[in-house]
Amino acid sequence: MGETEKELLGRCLAGDKAAFGGLVDAYQDRLYSFALRLLKDPAAAEEAAQAAFVKAFRALPSYNILQPFAPWLFRIAHNACMDALRAGGRTVSMDHEDFPDLPDRAPAMDDSLADALDSERIEALLASLPPIYSEALLLQYREEMGPADIARVMGVPEGTVKARLFRGRELIKARLRAGGATI
Repeated sequence: MGETEKELLGRCLAGDKAAFGGLVDAYQDRLYSFALRLLKDPAAAEEAAQAAFVKAFRALPSYNILQPFAPWLFRIAHNACMDALRAGGRTVSMDHEDFPDLPDRAPAMDDSLADALDSERIEALLASLPPIYSEALLLQYREEMGPADIARVMGVPEGTVKARLFRGRELIKARLRAGGATI
């Protein structure tokens, strides 16, 4: 039976470098998938995911074991993706937008839209959204993070995350309606 994430983290923080391999095994597919959806380039995504693991390994001494590990790791991956976008000449506006706090309507979202998130059509729609919206939606629906954890990953206030989730869902709904879907 495999070790739990907390056990692996405890071993890593105690100086057991081999234990980090267990964390890499647990997160490599998720981190690569996250990077691929942001960068839309398999080679760049692999590079960003690898860079994120290297940076995470080096930053482990500063990790607070009382905090959830996934948002911390995904924040490092987010930064690696933003570095890759900048290096490639593509820029993404990550300005702190001045949004009012909006209610997180994820639980009240139409079941048809939530069920459709696994479809190829929705994947294409997510890929067509501006990165600030697609990243927030991916973290919520693929990584099952709440607004507070997404805010930590993206480095923005929780209210901004809620606004991005709301706007992202609205953009998807509008594009689905434009394609003839009823929501």
